[in-house]
Amino acid sequence: MIERLRALVVERVEARRRGIVAAAGALGVEARVEGEVVRLSGPGLKRRWMGDLALREAGRGR
Repeated sequence: MIERLRALVVERVEARRRGIVAAAGALGVEARVEGEVVRLSGPGLKRRWMGDLALREAGRGR
């Protein structure tokens, strides 16, 4: 049972990372998953990040 719960948690975390990558990509920001981290890069990233609530909220529980 513990292994099943662990698998569910792992899948949820991976889905959250994919959501972040998708939201960033929709805004033209390059994003990739590196292990447990989502790396974002691109011109104007800080401005986009601070100015767009949807990007900051991407991947959070709904």
